[in-house]
This record gives sequence, structure tokens and C-alpha cells, in this order.
Amino acid sequence: MEDKRILYVSSEVVPYLAENEVSLMSYDVPKMINDQGGQIRIFMPRYGNINERRHQLHEVIRLSGMNLVVNDLDMPLIIKVASIPKERIQVYFIDNDEYFKRKATFSDEDGVLYPDNDERAIFFAKGVVETVKKLNWVPDIIHVHGWMASLLPIYMKHYYKDEALFSETKIVTSVYSQSFEGTLDGEMINKVKFDNIPQEAVQDLELPSYENLIMSAIKHSDGVVIASENVSASLTKFIESSGKPFYLSPRKKNLPKHTLPFIKGCFLKKY
Repeated sequence: MEDKRILYVSSEVVPYLAENEVSLMSYDVPKMINDQGGQIRIFMPRYGNINERRHQLHEVIRLSGMNLVVNDLDMPLIIKVASIPKERIQVYFIDNDEYFKRKATFSDEDGVLYPDNDERAIFFAKGVVETVKKLNWVPDIIHVHGWMASLLPIYMKHYYKDEALFSETKIVTSVYSQSFEGTLDGEMINKVKFDNIPQEAVQDLELPSYENLIMSAIKHSDGVVIASENVSASLTKFIESSGKPFYLSPRKKNLPKHTLPFIKGCFLKKY
């Protein structure tokens, strides 16, 4: 694993948000790779319920300042950074007051999904790639965790397809149990198509449910990790029939928590 460059893009990461299967795995996997000498970066949204003072977030002026276009609107990009205590791991936070200032992650106090979650996901995907371009840091692998990050593979394969910086980069998507009911905004597919992404590439987003978001991410990934014991039968069947190389998480294989053969072994050797 020494000198491998891996970019982790996640909806949630501990210790910045509460523990769940996504946030824990988004910490455990990078930590293991970091301990083995890999070069890593972690990106996540800067939700308003993250305590900036406690976690010592600070803005990176040289990376901030650009505007990203989301559905024909210019949205300012702010980049903040912090280090996970004792781990020497840097975490970059994609921020924008309109999308991420509210004091929750995905839904309001009544559990209703935010109506602009689709735009937040678009902004997050673009913000990650634009920041990595500014860093001039070329990842060997981009590892995606959580549905808020699920548009990243789509944008990499279409919107950024001509970026020479990423010509050799492979994308892995980890799939978890369903984390929201219902659908995102029905206009999501049109907002994605605004970025000249062809309709046939994102046909699943006509009904932007959790499973359809993840299926679209899988179609645009080079490999898949089944990272939860509770992935639905329909999604598991889709992965198995997708033709993509896929690997089971340690929990699925009843292996110790920190034994991650899908990262340590055959997948990285293949590429």
C-alpha cells in the first residue's frame, strides 16, 4: 500500500458526525491505509452540525473562492480543513452557506429530506474534483462512501472525462444499507443533464430513490464493495449482475473489523 494515493469521498466521517456504518467505515479504511504508508485525502461536506471550534476547522483561502454552477446558479465554494487527532489524517470539508449551513445533515427536525439534497450532492461532487485539481494531487483510486457522494462517479466519467489529471484514476463505490426513504427532487435528472451529462447515462435518476442513486454510481464505477450486511436483495443482485468486480466487507465475511482484503489485496493489485 506504500505510496498508493487514495481519495476518500464520503457523506459522513467520524469523529465529525455520529457513528453509523458509513461514518465508521469512512474512518476505519483510510486509517488502515494511512498506517500502511498509503497517501490519503478525505473529503466530506461541512454540515452545520459539525462543531468547527471543537474540531479545529479552518478555511483554506488558496483553495476557496471559486464559484460552482449548479442548475445555472453560481454557488461560492469554501474549503475548510482539519486533522483527525493522533492520526495525521487531513480531512477537507466542502462548504457553502446556502447548502450546508443548516444544523443537520440530510433532513429537518421532522425527518423530512431537504428539498435541495440533489443540488447539495451535485455541488459536493464538483467541489471535491475542483479542489483536488487545485491541489494537483492525482489519486490512483477514488473510494466513494454514502449517497451524498454518489454523483462523484457520474461526474468523473462524464463532466470531467477529458481531465488528463484523472486519466489513470479508478473509482470504487462502497454500498451500504438504505439510508433514506422516498426520493430526492424529481427535477434531479434535469439538473444533472444541465452539465451536459447524457440522459441515457443517468436514466435511473428519473426516479431519484436511494437504490437508483447507488445503481447509477455503480454503473460509473470500476469496482464495488458491499460494505453492509443489510444491502437489499435487489441491490445485491444488481451488483452481482453488473459485470463490475465486487468484494464483500469484513462484516459480510465474518472477518475482524480492521481486516480489509478488498483494499489490501486483489483490487489494488489489479490496477
